[in-house]
Order: sequence, then C-alpha cells, then structure tokens
Amino acid sequence: MSSRRADLRNVAIIAHVDHGKTTLVDALLKQSNVFRENEQVGSLILDSNPLEREKGITIMAKNAAVEYRGVRINIIDTPGHADFGGEVERVLNMADGCLLLVDAVEGPMPQTKFVLRKALELGLHPVVVINKIDRPNARPAEVLEATSDLFLDLATQEYQLDFPVLYANARDGYAGLEPGVTGGTMEPLFEAILAAIPGPECDEAAPFRMLVTTLMYDSYRGRIAIGRIRDGSVRPGMPIVRFAHDGTPQQFRVAQLFGFRGLDRVEIPSASAGDIVAITGVADVLIGETLADPEVTEPLPPIAIEQPAIKMTFRVNDSPFAGQEGQFVTSRQLRERLFREIETNVALRVEEGDSPDAFIVSGRGELHLAILVETMRREGYEFAVTRPEVIVREGPNGHEEPFERLYIEAPESATGFLIETLSGRKAQMVGMHTDHDGRVRLEFDIPTRGLIGFRDAFISGTGGEGIMNTEYLGYRPWAGEITRHRNGALVASETGTALAFGIANAQERGILFISPGDEVYAGMVVGLHSRDNDLDVNVCKAKHLTNIRSSTADIAVKLVPPQPPSLERALTLIEADEMVEVTPKSIRIRKTELNASIRAREARRAKYAALEAARG
Repeated sequence: MSSRRADLRNVAIIAHVDHGKTTLVDALLKQSNVFRENEQVGSLILDSNPLEREKGITIMAKNAAVEYRGVRINIIDTPGHADFGGEVERVLNMADGCLLLVDAVEGPMPQTKFVLRKALELGLHPVVVINKIDRPNARPAEVLEATSDLFLDLATQEYQLDFPVLYANARDGYAGLEPGVTGGTMEPLFEAILAAIPGPECDEAAPFRMLVTTLMYDSYRGRIAIGRIRDGSVRPGMPIVRFAHDGTPQQFRVAQLFGFRGLDRVEIPSASAGDIVAITGVADVLIGETLADPEVTEPLPPIAIEQPAIKMTFRVNDSPFAGQEGQFVTSRQLRERLFREIETNVALRVEEGDSPDAFIVSGRGELHLAILVETMRREGYEFAVTRPEVIVREGPNGHEEPFERLYIEAPESATGFLIETLSGRKAQMVGMHTDHDGRVRLEFDIPTRGLIGFRDAFISGTGGEGIMNTEYLGYRPWAGEITRHRNGALVASETGTALAFGIANAQERGILFISPGDEVYAGMVVGLHSRDNDLDVNVCKAKHLTNIRSSTADIAVKLVPPQPPSLERALTLIEADEMVEVTPKSIRIRKTELNASIRAREARRAKYAALEAARG
C-alpha cells in the first residue's frame, strides 16, 4: 500500500541561464551546515565542471542533499539551457516538486518555460522564488504577474496554480514572503519546501524497483547507477535484475550502496522507496534501464527523450599538422569516445559515417554539440568537424524540419534590420511590443537552420545591446530554401610560418584570423575575404632584401589585430566545403579539399552544372 514519506523531499531547481540558480543552491548548502566551519568552499559549488564555470551555465544535472528540521531535502540542479533538455527530462523523474527561480528584473524567460513545462507535465508541485530582489530596477509585481500567466498556460493540475511565492537575494543568502525583504536567512524557503512539496509517494512493502537516471564512473568501482527508488528497499549484497532497453533481464548483485549527504556520496546500509541512491556492481548498466528485485517481471516505463534536431560529422584529422598536438588521434579512439558519450548523454545520437573514419553525431542544438567538442578537445582528442545541419524528416505532407520560437529584446533602432534579416531566414513574426524605454521585444517562429550563423549578424546589427533566446517548438513543414550568405575565405596557398610582410599584404583583402609566427598550411582558412569569392593568399611571404635604401623603407608594417573565431563561432561560420580542425591547443578552419587545383576544378564543374540546370 502506497504512502507519502514525511522525512524526505525531492526538489528540482529550475531557472533560466544567469538567474542565480547555482548561487541559490550555494546558500542552501551553506546554511544547512553541510560544510565544516573552517572549510573553504567558495561559490558556485555545484558547477564543478571548468566549462560550467567559464560559461556561467549548468551543463550536467547534479545531486546534493541537506537536512532541515529532521527532513532530508534532495536538491537536483537542472541545466537552464534548452540545448541540455535531455539532462532535464531524465532528472525531473526523480523529483516531486520544483523551485522555479525567476529574475526580479527579467522575469520568466523562454528556456524557463521549456523546463517548467516538462516539470508540470510530470505533476511536480511548484514553489516560485523571485531572486535578485535587491536590484535597483527590480519589478517584483510585474514579474509575479508574468509568472502567474505562465502557470496558467502550462499547468496540468489545479494544485499547480496555488503556489507559494518567496522573494530572495541568493547572493546574500536570505529570502522572505514580502518583496521588501532586506535581510535574514533562507529559513522561509526551507519552510515553504516542507509545506508545499509533498514527500515521495511510494510502497515500501513492494519489491524493489528503480529507474536509472544518471551514470557516474569510478576507476575502482566501475559504473555507478544513480536513480530514485520507486518501490521497496535495497541493501548491499542483495540480488537484483537489470532490465536492458529491449526488456532482457540479467542477474546481478548490489556491491555497494551510496546515499547523498551535502555534495558527497556516503556508503549506507540500506535505502527505501523515495530515496535517491547510487548503486555499484551492475556492469554495463545504461540510463533509462530498470534495476529491480528478481520477483519483478516488468521494467518501469523508459524516460521519454525528445529527438535531436542538429547533426555534425566528426572525422579523423587529416591535415598536414595532424597528430602534432593531440593525444588521441585515431578513428578507433574517436569512435570509442563518442559511443561512450551516448551512455550518459541521453539526448545525443552517434551513427557510423560514410567512411570508417567519420561519425555522424546528432544533438539538441549548436551549444549541445559545441560543448561536446570542447570537452573532447580538453581531454586531449584531435579531430575535425563539419558545419552543423538540421535533421530533416518525412512527415504526412512531405519534408519537415525543426522550428524554434525566437525572442529578441533590442534597441528600437534595430527593428528594421532584424525584421529584414530574419525574413530572409524564413522567420515569421508572431509578436511585437515596444517598451517605454526605447527597446522593442520581438517574437518570431523560425526554422532552426535559419538560426545557424545568425548570432554574429545579431550582435553587429544591434551594436551588442540585443538579447536573444529561443524555445524549441518541434517539427513543422519545410520552410523553403534559405540563402546563406558569407563572404569568401582567405585561404593559405603555402605551408609554413606566417610572416608580418605576408600578413600585411593579405589584410588589405579582408579580416585575418592569424598573427605573425603562427604555423599555417596550404588549404587552411586564414581569414574572411571582403568579397564573395575565395582568394588564395601567401601569408608566409617574406620581404625581399635589396641594395636600394630610402627614408621610409624600414618603417614597420602596421598590422590590424587578428580576430580568431571561438569554437562556437567557427562552427557556424564555416561553409559546406570547410571544416573546423579541433586540437587541444588550436582551433583552425580549413577547406575540406586542401589542394587548390582540385578546388578550382570542382568550383568550375559546379558553376557549369548550375548553368546547365538554369537552361534546362
């Protein structure tokens, strides 16, 4: 017979990027006496991944636990970016309630809506926290009204509309029930969690069942399965059955059992329904599989994950500099790493490519794939990737492609530029609002492929004053051809060391990515041409010495500072005939075909084919 546990709360924290979610978790951990008095823990405690700290976003969902008035509160930190929705969908299965964290100035944002929809569809009980209440331009009343409207749109149960509201300053560690709160502790938030979020409903007398939602790896213990116990109880040494994705059962025995205390895993003698635990001893277990008592004959329902929308090809690096900077460079090493990633990154797909050294990797969005590329690069891998492309599928009425809702806030003077640029990318305006402070809010429905490479144009067109966010809408009918315009490339014609004299000549033709002393090779893209066509340039050219002297001959050449692209920009900047070469030390753009003669022949052939098609 099922009942609710009074001594336990499982809570997911939901927020848009930079609304203070990880800072709020810091305050909850510190005020629950998780750390020793002399322990130096710093800030952004849960963002342990260096990439998360650099980018200021949560990428991987994480668990922590605190004690308050005899109740253990399991805190599940969820990513705030829609590209990591796969993380969100699997970890929300462990929660019974959610804290929705909203900025007191910005209000609920599009990607907040994405995660909140998932939470409410699962029946979670919400608590709303309006954060950064101390900001001078905070507008708590308007933000609360916008949040209430959001709940009216998304709530699936009547009780989800009756949510408590707290006002907080997570950085300074206090919360209150009124907008004017200026000090105190997080105690009101702890009380709201106990009052508004119920304990997990479970049947402790039933046979043990647990859905694996997270995997960790330990060099001594092997693979560690993490999840919430749905029914029954578990203890070390107990025989269990692993139900694979195809339903095939396999016998194992629990080696060790861990619970969570603060940020640490601690070994425990037993755990019962509702607890979030880590289990060792189950070899090759995967996310979405069920661990159960041998009496159980049916696995739990698998986690529903939305399908990927963007794909890229990863391939072995075959440039002249291949193998000079990376530790893992072979196709076997690349294949093993990619297929290992899909064991924990449930929203990712990996398929064999057209050749043995190429692999097609599909994910939720550009950022999702860029984070994977950056992670592998830091691990010592060296490889090349192609331009991101949308995944097109066949629907009832023909081709379908992924669409997104684009939200833009920008100066009113940029409105004409934005509408003109986005209309060329097949975007349809669905909303427009002008604020009293001279800023405009625009909403567009746009194909995902129309957003590839848009960020650069957006930043320059709005003078860096614009804010853009997206919300995934799903697949819709093909919107038609989008003309992608980028200036031609400046391509190195020689292999060697770039010299100031050669760069000075080349910089008159466009924008360069390189500096004197950089190593380049023939076929490497060293900049963008000021015109539409590609141009071969010799940046390794040295100045010839002569016997002629003049008063101006030895004046140093003036070089324009280079503008090397970041990884994310490089991925959206490249054309179909280019790739990004990724190594632990360098990010280079190159032509897929390095030989200039072959490239010229292929270009002529494509030109003649286009002319024939136009005539025919």
